[in-house]
Amino acid sequence: MKTTSEPLEVYQGQFGQYTITPEDLKGVKIYRAGLVVSALSFALASGLILGRGATSVTLTLLTPLFTLFCLGLGISLITIHIYLIPLHRFLQVCWGIGTITAIILSLSCQDSLGLCVYQNPLSLLGIGFIFVALTGIYFKEAFCFNRLETKLLTPLVPLLLLGHLFGILSVGVEQALLGIWTGLFIIFALRKILQPLTPDIGDKSVFIYLKQQQSASVS
Repeated sequence: MKTTSEPLEVYQGQFGQYTITPEDLKGVKIYRAGLVVSALSFALASGLILGRGATSVTLTLLTPLFTLFCLGLGISLITIHIYLIPLHRFLQVCWGIGTITAIILSLSCQDSLGLCVYQNPLSLLGIGFIFVALTGIYFKEAFCFNRLETKLLTPLVPLLLLGHLFGILSVGVEQALLGIWTGLFIIFALRKILQPLTPDIGDKSVFIYLKQQQSASVS
């Protein structure tokens, strides 16, 4: 027996009408799943550092947790909806630079990755690009959805990393900022789970228009 699917709702965008497909909604779910994986792995790693200190167990677990963090972030950067294509590509390139640097450091350092980065602040000039990409997501979410936690995270992340890079923050301040970062990141990820899916897609007519303009310029 032949069945017919329900017609998709038609939305009016800036450059015309569009529909939101199940594939679009799937992409949003994947984006949010990546954020949750990143937030949880980051929280576990931070909890170990703040709660147990630089013990052998902590240092052993940091690398796999950081790997999960990077993978989740990478998935989110593939599926995130950003109107400015150059900005989207820039964030992906930043993630790539930071991830490659992390792999090189993991293979070249005698100590664990976490200890290597902490004891060599200049390594943030490479691996720090991962957090540039993460901050880009925070900024996008703050701009699009006016979320308080992402407004706070956008300046907090570079403050902590640059403060450590230039050695201007005490250990206590760094620990406090890391704790705040962790809490706000978890709040952000949990709130994304509860948010309706459609707003994350944005105005598809803009993406369609930009794609058409790009095709026209190439041809």
